[in-house]
This record gives sequence, C-alpha cells and structure tokens, in this order.
Amino acid sequence: MKILLFGADGQLGWQLRRSLGVVGSVTALTRSSTPCGDLSDAAGIARAVRELRPDAIVNAAAYTAVDRAESQTEAAFAVNHAACDVLAAEAARIGAWLVHYSTEYVFDGSGHAPWRETDATAPLNAYGRSKLAGEQAIAAACPRHLVLRTSWLFDTWGDNFLKWLLRAASLRPALDIVDDQWGAPTRAALVADVTAHLLRAAAPQLAGIYHVAAAGETSRHGYASYALECAAACGLPLQAGAGTLRGVPSTTFATPAARPANSRLDTARLRSSFGLVLPPWQDGVRAVVAEIAAGRTAL
Repeated sequence: MKILLFGADGQLGWQLRRSLGVVGSVTALTRSSTPCGDLSDAAGIARAVRELRPDAIVNAAAYTAVDRAESQTEAAFAVNHAACDVLAAEAARIGAWLVHYSTEYVFDGSGHAPWRETDATAPLNAYGRSKLAGEQAIAAACPRHLVLRTSWLFDTWGDNFLKWLLRAASLRPALDIVDDQWGAPTRAALVADVTAHLLRAAAPQLAGIYHVAAAGETSRHGYASYALECAAACGLPLQAGAGTLRGVPSTTFATPAARPANSRLDTARLRSSFGLVLPPWQDGVRAVVAEIAAGRTAL
C-alpha cells in the first residue's frame, strides 16, 4: 500500500511515521516538503496527490491554535476545511482512502455522557466550526473515508498539556488546574496504532466517522495529579506535586475561545467494528512520563 502522510512533523504525524511503516510505503510530508505538504496551498497539495497517486492519504495536519482561530478564522478554515475539500476530491478521483483526524470540539460540551458519532454537533468556537466543516466536506466528496475524532492528545513529541504541566511543575511550587473539564487523555501513539489497524482492515462498508480515545475518564485536575504522581515516582525534579495542585473552575482562566466541559468520547462503534480493545488513559500518561524522565525527549 502506498500511503501519503500530511503533517508528518506533528505529535500525531511523528507517531504515524512509525505505525504506518508496517502497513505500506509511506511518503511523509511537512509544510516545507517537496512535493507540497502545506495545507494552506490547495493547488500544491492537489498536485502532490496527483503526482504520487497513493492508495491512502492520511491527513494529520491541522490548524490547532484554538484561541488564535477566533481572530484568524479564515486561516483556520483554509487548513481545516478547504484543504479537506481538496484532499477528498483528489482521493475520490483516484479511488484512495482518506484518513482524517477531527476533535470533540465539534460538540457543545454539555452533559456528562460520552459523545457518540451520531450525536448532534454544535461547536462552541471557530476552531470547532472549522473542523466540523472539514468532516462534512470529506463525507460529501470521498466515499472511502475514515474520520477519527479524538481528544486531549499528548505524546513525547510536540507541545501538549502534559509537557506544559511537567515544565510548570518544575518551576513553581503550586499550580491551578481546571477541575470542571472532563475527558480521556489519549496518547498520539495509540491513535497512530489504531490508524494502522483500520487501514489494514478497511472495507467500503466500514467507511465513516469513529471516535478514538483511551478508556476511562478524568478531569484536567485528575489528569495532572496522576501525571505528577508518575513524575515523582520516576524521579523527575519537581517543585509542585499532586498534593499542591489547586482545582479551579475553567472560568478562572479567560480565553478567547470557549472550551467544552464534556470531552468524553464513546468508542463503542470503533471497538465493535474493528475488534479493538483500547487501553486505559493512565497507561499512556505513565509511559510518556517515564520516557521523558529517562531523557528520551526534551520538555
């Protein structure tokens, strides 16, 4: 299988380079690549697909600056919507699969039940609206599509909440962490491994939207507390510990973009359709903290 990967230098793209290598031959593109990997260049990415003619396109690139998207809405939609429209049309033209990643931000974050794929969407912010528009463009134009919604993504590579937390805890004796936002911290490596499994098993009747997240749930505060417990056990030098984290409401932090309070995702459809068992969120957090403590990656 010939696989064309966009966004190969992001935290998910970095793990996809590894996982997709066992599925087929991977051409990994970044924004500065030749052929073009810059999703803001619609003509360029169309040329890349036509030149390489892959069996599968995996789009891990996105505009992810949630707060900046409120003032840079056009830029967010160019990458998260218009580029998806182009990739979907090109994938359909050559009969390729298109794998694309989306977010729980397509929902309004209300309630406490995990979101199902069939639940009504109602994004709270411009980023969520741009991601929803991308999903809809793909579903409309490309029959062979797999749209994977995930949340609270982290890994050793790239910027994320976990790495911010460890940096902050090394500098300050106490931290304020939001305790009214709930979800499942999900390691990018898990999403990458799921992607490889789905591509191996892909069949027309399995096309559609799936939720991918680690098992279980926790608050941001619970996530941070567990991460700092793991960090202390690994011997990371910290000033703040799990006992010095203060739980605060999300209203404590004024941000341009509203965040969903409920980021839980129901993964039953993914598990039943592809026969998968997803590990608890604690496994990924513990593993990444251990890798950081071992000096395998920088904060």
